[in-house]
Order: sequence, then structure tokens, then C-alpha cells
Amino acid sequence: MIPLSDLPTLNAILNATAAILLLMGRRFIKRKEREKHRMCMLSAFGVSILFLISYLIYHYQHGSQPFQGTGWVRPVYFTILLSHTVLAAGLAPLVVLTLRRALRKEYERHQKLARWTYPIWLYVSVTGVVIYVMLYHLFVPDPSPLRSAITLLASVP
Repeated sequence: MIPLSDLPTLNAILNATAAILLLMGRRFIKRKEREKHRMCMLSAFGVSILFLISYLIYHYQHGSQPFQGTGWVRPVYFTILLSHTVLAAGLAPLVVLTLRRALRKEYERHQKLARWTYPIWLYVSVTGVVIYVMLYHLFVPDPSPLRSAITLLASVP
């Protein structure tokens, strides 16, 4: 069993993995390597489901983690968080519909929807990692000297 305190790191790893799989999947479809594309996208879907389960477990047990950064970095963080959250909320049905069209071999309809789904999914995956790094590593109580310097620089108006 993974300790609750390790779930944010696991979530970031799952988000990063999804982003890599999405990038690989796009590259494969551009090369017309459809089976490799299919495997990458199904894997990205599976990894994203694992992320969602882990995320829900963590937030059900722990609640929200407050952001500790101050100064100009606060509005930057909350802008990233807001865009991430809004897009993530609508992403699940979009991914399912896009995947459904591909599995039904409705490739033209799949491609039209994937043009929207892919960049949103990639953005949500990447910003999930950025949020994790900001929340759990860059702006934390009792930081290392390097983190103290970053926090000090971020608080300069």
C-alpha cells in the first residue's frame, strides 16, 4: 500500500507519463503508425484513470494543500491552477468521446474531435506536474536554502 503522503508524487508521475504518451501518440499518428498511436493513446487513457483514482483518494483523505508562495508567484500559481481545473473538469467526457469514436472506427469524426482533445489533455497533464512542483517542492514551509532563495525572489514586487 502506498502511503497517503506519497500520492501527490505518484499523481505527478502519472500526469508526466500521460503527457509523454500523448506526445508519442501524436508523433506516431503523424508517421501513420496507427497501431503504435492506438497503444500510446489507450495507455495514456489508462494512466489518466489511475491518476484520477489516486487524486480522488488523496483529496478525500487529505483535503486540499494550501499554496505557500507569496508575491508575484501567487497570481501565477492560481492562474495556472484555475485554467488547469476548468479544463480538467471538461476533459473526461471529451477523452471518452474521442476514444469511443476511434474504437468504433469513426476516424474522421475522431480526428475532428481529437484536434481539440489532444491539446487540452496535454495542457492538463503538464500543468498538473507544474502545480505539483510549485505546491510540494518550490513553495513549502521550512524550505532548503535553494527553495528559500526562490521564495525570496518570488516575493519581490
